[in-house]
Amino acid sequence: MIKKYKEKTSMSYLQMDALNTSFENEGFNVVLDKGTLDALMPNNNEETINRIKQYFMEINRITKFGGRYICISLLQEHILKILLDYFVTNNWMFRAIRCLEVEQAAVDNGEKLTPVFIVVCTKFKLLPRQVLEVNMNSNEKMQRFESTDKVQEAILNTQRALLICSSLQQKSTASENEEISFDLYEGDSSKSKYTIYVVDITPVKKHSAYAAFIVPQGRESEWLFSTKDGRKKLAQMSQCNRLLVVTMHRGQKYGSFDAIQNELSDIIRDLTPINSRKQKIPCLSLGSDGVGNRKVIHEGLSATSGEYIVEDVEVDNKKFRRLYFLSNQLVIQSEAKLTSFRNRKGISKDIPDLTYLTCTHHLYMIISALVAFDNKKDPSMAILGVGGGGLCSFMNKFKTKVKITGIEIDPDIIEIATKWFGLQKNETLEIRVQDGLQYLREIRNEGKHMDAVLFDVDNKDSSIGMSCPPKEFLEDEVLNDVKEIITEKGLFILNVVIRDDSLRLPLVDKLKGSFKNISAFKNEEELNEIFICWNGSFANFEEKLSPAVKQLNAHFKQTNNSEYMVDLNHDIIEKYKIIM
Repeated sequence: MIKKYKEKTSMSYLQMDALNTSFENEGFNVVLDKGTLDALMPNNNEETINRIKQYFMEINRITKFGGRYICISLLQEHILKILLDYFVTNNWMFRAIRCLEVEQAAVDNGEKLTPVFIVVCTKFKLLPRQVLEVNMNSNEKMQRFESTDKVQEAILNTQRALLICSSLQQKSTASENEEISFDLYEGDSSKSKYTIYVVDITPVKKHSAYAAFIVPQGRESEWLFSTKDGRKKLAQMSQCNRLLVVTMHRGQKYGSFDAIQNELSDIIRDLTPINSRKQKIPCLSLGSDGVGNRKVIHEGLSATSGEYIVEDVEVDNKKFRRLYFLSNQLVIQSEAKLTSFRNRKGISKDIPDLTYLTCTHHLYMIISALVAFDNKKDPSMAILGVGGGGLCSFMNKFKTKVKITGIEIDPDIIEIATKWFGLQKNETLEIRVQDGLQYLREIRNEGKHMDAVLFDVDNKDSSIGMSCPPKEFLEDEVLNDVKEIITEKGLFILNVVIRDDSLRLPLVDKLKGSFKNISAFKNEEELNEIFICWNGSFANFEEKLSPAVKQLNAHFKQTNNSEYMVDLNHDIIEKYKIIM
């Protein structure tokens, strides 16, 4: 090196022990360590730690106040810990920066994605408090942390995430039918800003290899984005062998679509498959701006259901109001379409449209109930599980002479339904705050009968693979109560959401124990399955579907909702099956 740079008179090359140099005290503004610390510390045994402490003491001795120790390192956990322990304790400002360009260059050369960091420690005589800064993303500002533990957590989380990214660059998960997902946080925030789903499908030559899909705010709970099968379908529709599906979280601030793309550019790049490195990565979305729009209009706490929010969202130029329980934020508990109403003062206000049916599974339940009514003069029905009141309100507007009793155990939910979703009691719609099981037992003991009993009750226990209904509603005693309540030609209509397929057959066997006849509706793009059960002389259920659909379509036409009219063959017959 001396020979090579003999003309550079200001440069010196010296052979010396870094743990015991001959330099004078405080003689340097900068000490640059290019991998030396990593080489000196392959482990954290006592001998190694003592050697590193001596190394740091020597750096401290020869560095001026205001001078910097700059260390390029992979920052394994034991190295990061000793850096923080020594320099922060000895009044050095600590800053760690991820070297994105170095990582990308390595990937471009066919090497594995390995996180590389520059640590910059600045020497002070006395710091009034610890100064700890980290930058893990090319698009974000330097983040300050209050403790060394938080710094370690931020860096280690980045390293773990990049380990996953490196693995995903090398292979597809399509053959294992896996789906990897993780959350992205901004700085040291405790709330995630994005959730990333890595969706791989069996490679198709005509498909582009890789793209990202940003789900607009308020649409993350739709089947296409909230379920594994839906996201796989989305990848196929997007003609991508790998698709990153990105969802945004409420309570966060987002800029334009371009700003979101820029914010996600690092992670999108880090998950690029090897065979797609030279292609331009498209960023896809829906709607005009791709960002979406949502507004939380109410939030509260229910003693029965926990924390909840009511929010308005805009989807395809239509506005909807939705109720979510925060314990299960990807499931819409209740939904209503909003319509603009202008009062006498000319002030525009959004109100729920009670003639609009937002849930497909409610469509099957209503058509089944119409079959049970079979043009009776004074039909009656009980709906267990009122929620936002959408099913009760629609039926009350649609069949004004049907006696409807809605049962809801949670008084807070009834208040929400009344205040935010337009639920209104009247002569033919009764709403009772009561345990549904207790209600069934009471009317059975009173000898009352109904033409249809509907269960639309969600399960609060997320550990069970059936999120609707709760297991208590399927006990033999309860099913026998229902069997006694429904009329000779009455129907028991049950909304079921099964997330564990192994639970379906035991459920069918359970229903067979109480009912002679069982049919079902199943929409493949929803988890909901509607079971229709009866015991009496009622027969030819499927033959009654056509007149029931005609009644419903006539209502849609009358209420100017013709676009939602039901196709008997496509929407009903194809979804219908006889179980026994």
